[in-house]
Amino acid sequence: MDQKMFCFQCQETAGGKGCTVQGVCGKKFDVAAMQDLLIYATKGLSAVTTALRAVGEEIPAEVNHIVTMNLFITITNANFDKEMIRSRVRETLSQRDRLRAKLADPSHLPAAAREAIGENEYEEKAKEVGVLSTKDEDIRSLRELITYGLKGLSAYTKHANALLKEDPELDAFLQSALAKTLDDSLSVDDLVSLTLETGKYGVQGMADLDSANTGAYGNPEITEVNIGVRKNPGILISGHDLRDLEMLLEQTEGTGIDVYTHSEMLPAHYYPFFKKYKHFAGNYGNAWWKQKEEFESFNGPILMTTNCLVPPKDSYKDRVWTTGCVGFPGLKHIDAPYGEKKDFSPIIEQARHCAAPTEIEHGTIVGGFAHEQVFALADKVVEAVKSGAIRKFFVMAGCDGRMKSRDYYTEFAKALPKDAVILTAGCAKYKYNKLPLGDIGGIPRVLDAGQCNDSYSLALIALKLKEVFGLNSVNELPIAYNIAWYEQKAVIVLLALLYLGVKNIHLGPTLPAFLSPNVAKVLVENFGIAGIGSVDEDLRLFLGESA
Repeated sequence: MDQKMFCFQCQETAGGKGCTVQGVCGKKFDVAAMQDLLIYATKGLSAVTTALRAVGEEIPAEVNHIVTMNLFITITNANFDKEMIRSRVRETLSQRDRLRAKLADPSHLPAAAREAIGENEYEEKAKEVGVLSTKDEDIRSLRELITYGLKGLSAYTKHANALLKEDPELDAFLQSALAKTLDDSLSVDDLVSLTLETGKYGVQGMADLDSANTGAYGNPEITEVNIGVRKNPGILISGHDLRDLEMLLEQTEGTGIDVYTHSEMLPAHYYPFFKKYKHFAGNYGNAWWKQKEEFESFNGPILMTTNCLVPPKDSYKDRVWTTGCVGFPGLKHIDAPYGEKKDFSPIIEQARHCAAPTEIEHGTIVGGFAHEQVFALADKVVEAVKSGAIRKFFVMAGCDGRMKSRDYYTEFAKALPKDAVILTAGCAKYKYNKLPLGDIGGIPRVLDAGQCNDSYSLALIALKLKEVFGLNSVNELPIAYNIAWYEQKAVIVLLALLYLGVKNIHLGPTLPAFLSPNVAKVLVENFGIAGIGSVDEDLRLFLGESA
């Protein structure tokens, strides 16, 4: 097989253009090819389900789950297991063919929905259907922008599904949008409209997940989280899936084993439900990209519930477990159907024989500033703005990553004037959430709303402030947007913000490689999207100060 690939879906893509030999993430060329084929097959299945809905057929939830899980599996740093992905291709094609048989005349469907692909043809077919199979640069750019947004939307949908919340309208849109990326009759303008519609459903998807999370676990509240360690053996849980955490805490209660969160699981501590577990010890470590050192020193088993897996070192590989969308050759995988309990007893048994975590830091960090908590503080916040104690809010949500250029966000946070407050969500927070930035009249200068999907909270907070101040647009608020991005969940957050009318978002450390010059121009002209410069230049720009 020709060892060529092309992937440019994440911010760290090689040379800012595209990975062609191996992903910077560690993804091998053959895994990338199988992911390309899985996306192609999923688009074909989606064309079939969309056609069936058009004639009044109801699509079963398990088919919707196949689509969302397939997209989630192909998100950056989620699944590196070619055989697991191959099995998903096989299942997807089987479902596609079974459902297509219900159509009286499927001849109008695109090739991805009709053509037979034998398992011995997977590798060859994968070469034909990757990103570069769309020749027109602008059409390709928009198709990929939409697809990556749908990948992010699928991740959030999957978490809501895990809490038994279904949204058939959202699933129908998601599948119809996937099918439209196969439609050569659609113009650039058509695809731009579809991009904004994807943002609309991004808002809906995040609202669904917010409702599922708060319905199950309560509204996040201001919480101090311990970042030191205890003396018991521990299990470290990483990723975003709160239902996985709930099951792990239930099964470890009374065992003498502590549970620690890592990276994007940190905000679980803010939910009232989880505070009843006395063995829920705290947060260990930082953002995802530091896991090679931090997983080593944790000493106990690690459960990866979603993407953000770095290919593990041999020294601790036997302690890393996967579930859900995550996969890596040689790692042990635990799963169960939606609504059923996963059996984490093998992880618990391994933890019994491990040393307690090695302490790498100590102290506490504060978070829990999701929408309801901030609404409860609204009078205090509004008074601080009216009095001039708070001059500006800076939304610094998004992702962290290993590139040196991301130090910009730490330096930017340090350089902010003392009357500025950071609103954050996502693992971008690790660039500044341990800095001694203080507070303004008791309001912390870093307000952490939670995970990347909790950027929805930041949007609700902005809309509430617009209402309170009687403004016509969120863009009239003293809020600046300086957002870091890394992967596809950040793409759906961006599209959601654009749909809500937010303008002048600065995106860094680099603009997406998948934006063609013409598509980037559309975003700049219509929404004021911009990159980042130096800390000093950007601060002057955001604060309206001359050089």
